[in-house]
Amino acid sequence: MANITCFGEVLWDVFPTHKKIGGAPLNVAARLQGFGNAVSMVSRIGEDKRGNRILDFFKSKGVNTDGIQIDKNYKTGKVKVMLNDKGSASYDIMFPRAWDKIELTDATRSIVEESDAFVFGSLVARDDMSRDTLYELLKLAKYKIFDINLRPPYYSSDVLNYLMNQANFIKFNDDEIFEISGMFDSKSPSLEQTIQIIAEQTNTKTICVTKGKHGAVLFVDGKFYYNSGYHINVIDTVGAGDSFLASLISKLLNSDNPQESINYACAVGAIVASREGANPEIKEEEINKMINA
Repeated sequence: MANITCFGEVLWDVFPTHKKIGGAPLNVAARLQGFGNAVSMVSRIGEDKRGNRILDFFKSKGVNTDGIQIDKNYKTGKVKVMLNDKGSASYDIMFPRAWDKIELTDATRSIVEESDAFVFGSLVARDDMSRDTLYELLKLAKYKIFDINLRPPYYSSDVLNYLMNQANFIKFNDDEIFEISGMFDSKSPSLEQTIQIIAEQTNTKTICVTKGKHGAVLFVDGKFYYNSGYHINVIDTVGAGDSFLASLISKLLNSDNPQESINYACAVGAIVASREGANPEIKEEEINKMINA
């Protein structure tokens, strides 16, 4: 199994009726560890109860916490989550928080240098300190996986362009890829053409685009692979894309073929969307049952 580092926000998703531990990199890390990979998290929490509970969560999942820093000045991350009647989420992300202030340390350097893959997102680049740390760690990473999360107003075309050009693998959703291609005047009416243009412009070999209930498209070394999705009753979509990405990464890094990998990832994402919260427990037989239905 692969040795993987996830970098970025760890926080609490606060819903109208309850709160849950979250953040895209945290969700990806937890799911990757659940698939048997050796996962480290690089982030920053406040010196508070919410931060301690995030540490406990990682330890309960078996994720290495040597890269999690503790901040005495800034609180642990918090996001207010609003769900519409279809279970789709919108977010109010508190700023600044501890994860905006991730420092470059000897510990973070060595964790990334020892990893087979480095997973990062765009949201963590909203603050200069965490962004500068990310840029330095990208110089050390062997295989760079960029999970784009466009959360207005926390992104710019310059930063997105730089990060896409650093990546070996980029994951978008369908709204994000068309918005970003529009930023760079490379928009095509065809999703496949848009993917090919971005792959060419950024020299990226692997691109994945999720399409909600309609599945996903995977582009690997010039070839397309498709899954049209699985029918489920949506409870909430929070974390479904993160579990999808973790499943896809785990399969591809452990040498599964691209078609099997995208089928598996779409099944996991669908199961997560059919349950409450970002990190529900999932059994292997549930995944196989959905793929074979």
